[in-house]
Amino acid sequence: MPENNTHWWCDPSTEYAFVGFSYEVTACQTPEQLHQEFADIRYHFNSRYVRLYGACDRDGFYDDIVNAAWANNLGVHALIWFGFDGSDIWETRRDTLLAALHANPLAKFVTRGVQFGSEPLYDNVLPHQVLAQQVLLAKQNLSSLNIPVTVSELAYGYQERGGAQDVLDAIDFINIHMLPFFSQNASTANNSWPLVLTDLDWFIEHGDGKKMYFDENGWPSVTSPNVQPNSPYAVSDIPNEHEYFVLLDSKCEYLKAVEGGGVGWFAHIYSDNMEPGYGIYNASGHLKFPFHPRTQC
Repeated sequence: MPENNTHWWCDPSTEYAFVGFSYEVTACQTPEQLHQEFADIRYHFNSRYVRLYGACDRDGFYDDIVNAAWANNLGVHALIWFGFDGSDIWETRRDTLLAALHANPLAKFVTRGVQFGSEPLYDNVLPHQVLAQQVLLAKQNLSSLNIPVTVSELAYGYQERGGAQDVLDAIDFINIHMLPFFSQNASTANNSWPLVLTDLDWFIEHGDGKKMYFDENGWPSVTSPNVQPNSPYAVSDIPNEHEYFVLLDSKCEYLKAVEGGGVGWFAHIYSDNMEPGYGIYNASGHLKFPFHPRTQC
């Protein structure tokens, strides 16, 4: 082990294509399941990262994540989950995660960043001034570990808060929710590139050249009570879910050239068992479509 992680990570400019999966942990997966699925994520799909989604409040769970990621050569975008009940449990989750990052000697070699999310601005869980202050406090807490801090958010989440430039200024890198299916102009996935560019260009304009990722990023294969289109022409089926990732794959050279070191993208989400309709795997554990996106170009 090196003494610290100062020169541990690859340069972010090498991360401009597919980088991994969003992975929901609400099920509090066992260490065995984490190892099995992280191995699949790393070696089947050539992923660099898992981006955590949801929350598991079991004691020691983040240590299980760290161990499984370390064993399978994966980095982790950790997450402080607010939830949707308006409670202050996120403060306990914040404190638990920060403590685990300091206590586990492997954590700083696995944790690529800490996210406040998911969509805290859009969901109005905190005023943007308070969220920006929370980011700055977390950065201060983690400075000795060299772990950066961000917010996982939609462009619209910033825009409906007047741009929330204080949050954009506070974060170290930009994790973008890219969900063009919900656009009022959505139709089919292979026609969604202008919708992607609209949001991406907003972050380029306001993001001060910071590194960017599409983290909660995908197109649903089914609708549900929580997944309803805002366009009568938006099509949700497995071919369109697939076509969205094919589209991103075809734009590898464009994403590589974006300022700040290019745009890396995650697939949301690993399995339909985590979030119906978004999984690369269906609820029976079978791939819904061929998935082998480029990791470089």
